Amino acid sequence: MLKEIKVKIDDREISVVAGSSVKDIFEKVGLNKDVIAAKSEDKELDLSAKITEDTVLQPIKIDSPEGEKILRHSTAHILAQAVMHLFPDVHFAIGPAIENGFYYDFDLEHSFTPDDLKNITEEMKKIIQADYPFERKEMDKEEARKYFKEKKEIYKLEILDEIPDEKVTIYKQGDFVDLCRGPHIPSTKYAKNFKLLSVAGAYWRGDEKNKMLQRIYGTAFATKKELKEYLNLLEEAKKRDHRKLGRELDLFSINEDIGPGLILWHPKGAIIRKVIEDFWRDEHIKRGYEFVYTPHIARLDLWKTSGHWDFYRENMFSPIEVDKGSYMVKPMNCPFHIMIYKSKERSYRDLPIRYAELGTVYRYEKSGVLHGLLRVRGFTQDDAHLFVTPEQLEEEIVGVLDFTKFMIESFGFSKYNVYLSTRPEKYVGTLDKWELATNALKKAVEDMHWPYKIDPGEGVFYGPKIDVKLVDALGREWQGPTVQVDFNLPERFNMTYIGADGKEHQPIMLHRVVLGSMERFFGTLIEHYAGAFPVWLAPVQVKIVPISDVHHKYAKDVYKKLFDNNIRVELDARNEKMNAKIRDAEKEKVPYILVIGDKEVQNKTVSVRKRKVGNEGAVRLEEFIDRVKKEIKERVL
Repeated sequence: MLKEIKVKIDDREISVVAGSSVKDIFEKVGLNKDVIAAKSEDKELDLSAKITEDTVLQPIKIDSPEGEKILRHSTAHILAQAVMHLFPDVHFAIGPAIENGFYYDFDLEHSFTPDDLKNITEEMKKIIQADYPFERKEMDKEEARKYFKEKKEIYKLEILDEIPDEKVTIYKQGDFVDLCRGPHIPSTKYAKNFKLLSVAGAYWRGDEKNKMLQRIYGTAFATKKELKEYLNLLEEAKKRDHRKLGRELDLFSINEDIGPGLILWHPKGAIIRKVIEDFWRDEHIKRGYEFVYTPHIARLDLWKTSGHWDFYRENMFSPIEVDKGSYMVKPMNCPFHIMIYKSKERSYRDLPIRYAELGTVYRYEKSGVLHGLLRVRGFTQDDAHLFVTPEQLEEEIVGVLDFTKFMIESFGFSKYNVYLSTRPEKYVGTLDKWELATNALKKAVEDMHWPYKIDPGEGVFYGPKIDVKLVDALGREWQGPTVQVDFNLPERFNMTYIGADGKEHQPIMLHRVVLGSMERFFGTLIEHYAGAFPVWLAPVQVKIVPISDVHHKYAKDVYKKLFDNNIRVELDARNEKMNAKIRDAEKEKVPYILVIGDKEVQNKTVSVRKRKVGNEGAVRLEEFIDRVKKEIKERVL
């Protein structure tokens, strides 16, 4: 007699014959539409998997987050198969699913071209049309090693060597075989809504000492509509790319003669930075912060004491030899602020102490990950460190979070996601203190009534943190403010204060930024506003366009009155036609254009053109000045 087992699906429990496939079980309860895999006890399964014991099955639909990940990873396999058909001498590395897409790394002498991507796409369509099933096979590791050795797949052999199990799995679709844990879509026909996006170089294992491979990026979605929407989003993102707009609007540049990852702020970018920094300083003064300034280098021993030398060395530049001693350019500001704290004895009455600094730091980033303003080697943090008693900890964290909310909303970010990042693999300090710090952050974010997610293992080596990720106009996340609790550095530096009991106690340290780095935050702002900054941030707030030379005298009078009222203004006195001047000002994304002709001179008015609105007609100059000053003061977005 055949053995029967019980399977629970949603709120239903059914009896099936042991050894039934997941697909057969789902079909029995009418769950075959859009279901591509299943989850059983947190393990994902192919539809072809056999169920031999009582279990609970959860269907994974193709349009769910888990389903999209499976779809995209499977499409990476189809990409590899297509490349194999067109370039038989290729060698395969890895092809994972990533956020919104997938990639596959190839070792191939031929360099992929745009035409190659077109041909690969057509070959993928043939594979998808062929409807090859994804077949899973388990085999001994030695058998797999023999197979991939015959194929001369050196990267697969390297991966095999790192797998501790004696059994491994491979997947086959048509004539293509890959080492993979799975699961996969039932067959290639499910991957019809895809697009190959680009080619990039990628070192094997991300290590510059290894061979440079070719990486093809792509994306895939459950429906044609979702794919189209995502591709439209990518097109809009290209228009907003801060690197492109940085050139067009003359905001910043990166010069290879100076070095990659080092930013040159041009006058228009620098004036925006000044506005941000002035606002930042004013708001810190209101909240009881004190400003400090610290050096760019320090003795190597300082970084050994802090733990950065042991836990962060790969992100630090090499030591500099000065006067027979070793110095480091600073990757962090925190040890300097600690030394200011330690410059004299502190009492519990002095706490909390809040030190703030726009401190420029330097971190070694691999050249392959540098990206405009968003990933650099030299940047200025809107840094602050708070030294508090245990009783003050939660209140100060809430204060930082409230300050954070005010700052990011002032710049137009009404949406943001909050993450509680917990203990990483490499850490210092005791588990008890880590738990205490994590609970303090958790309680504070809950006191703010902020929904949050746990980000496991993403804390820094000395403590857990809250990360606030800004959501821009296109719905993309950007790394922004962060607050970290640190028991470790006060202990390492033997920091103390005299308590009410007359005894020495150790303060708790909070690290925080309310914007992030000036560079990354500026890049985020550029893309959020597509370079069309609100009036209070715009590098040029008003552009004056006289129609002809006879209007220049009055235009200069208008310029002086605007300038005297602290409005950032430019006068376009070029010998060009009015429409050409207006077009140029619109390309520069200036919020207001003032056109001056005979009527304006006669009536002592200005003709106002507002960005995205157009011609608003003539108004008295004083009335226009009051309007702009009000927008600046109220930081109208």
